[in-house]
Amino acid sequence: MSVTLVFLGKLADLAGAPERAVEAPLDWSSLVEALDGPLGDAVAGEKVRVAVNGTVLPEKTALFAEDGDEVALLPPVSGG
Repeated sequence: MSVTLVFLGKLADLAGAPERAVEAPLDWSSLVEALDGPLGDAVAGEKVRVAVNGTVLPEKTALFAEDGDEVALLPPVSGG
C-alpha cells in the first residue's frame, strides 16, 4: 500500500527525482517525517502547497491520503 509523492519545480531537484512512493495512509506529520534535510525543510515552509489527486488543499496540515492516492507538492511559482 503506497501513496505517490509528486515533486514539482525546485522540490524535484531537492528530492533527486520527480516522484517517490511512501507508505499509506499518509497524513501531514508522516509526510514531514518521510522527508528529511533540505527537502523536508522546504516542504514544511509556508509557501509550499499540497494537492491530493489534483485538488489543492486549503491547509496542508489537513492532508490525508490513502493507498493509490497522488500527493503533489507545489513550490511557490516564480515568474520573470
